[in-house]
Amino acid sequence: MSGQLVAMITGAASGIGAETAICLAGRGVRVGIGTYSGDPHDPETTLRAVRDAGGEGRIVEVDVRSTKSVDAFADELVAGWGRLDITVANAGILREAAFESMTDAAWHDMMEVDLHGVMRTARAGLRHMTSGGSVTVISSIAGGVYGWQEHAHYATAKAGVIGLARSLAVEYGPRGIRANAIIPGLIRTPQSSDPVNSLGPDGLERAGGYIPWGRVGHPREVAEVIAFLSSPQASYVSGQAIVVDGALTTAMRD
Repeated sequence: MSGQLVAMITGAASGIGAETAICLAGRGVRVGIGTYSGDPHDPETTLRAVRDAGGEGRIVEVDVRSTKSVDAFADELVAGWGRLDITVANAGILREAAFESMTDAAWHDMMEVDLHGVMRTARAGLRHMTSGGSVTVISSIAGGVYGWQEHAHYATAKAGVIGLARSLAVEYGPRGIRANAIIPGLIRTPQSSDPVNSLGPDGLERAGGYIPWGRVGHPREVAEVIAFLSSPQASYVSGQAIVVDGALTTAMRD
């Protein structure tokens, strides 16, 4: 590929998505900042940081529950910048729900965003991508490595996106397009800081005591791995599920 690369990133108003946009912008990539109208975080904050990094960004409202909306996101970037090289399917939700009392609606809502939304994003991007392109989907240690009580629907979706990435790597390898999954560990994001549906600030602080690295991760530390996988330097890395967790999942607990 030659010329300035273009990336499509969902869930880019905060957390890992925002840091990925900033990280890629600092490497000269034009970034489509996908944001959802119900997200309380301001995508303009991401856009300002992208510009501060010397990059060019565009905010696009997208609902990953809708094929039409996701396709329109990809189409807008191609119409404006002439190409699409990098797709990062990051948008996701997290809800606590005991399995026995979980409704079909709660299960399906999780799948619509965390699994089907990832599929829609990857599909929309791949329709425009050529040799040298990269798709990265975001999984989790919940489902990607561990089970998680009262989060069976979330873990199931996050396990599913790993299978999706591996299958896309095989199907699109002959076209020179790579696909990988990232499995973040405990990362300090708005989602993990939610005390109702996740660990919350106190839980994250306690986690630092049993993570070998001595702390939870920062979204930038995940974004740097995504940026590498999206770059020509990762030209022979495909079909992988890469854990970014400070050795949490490889440590034996006392």
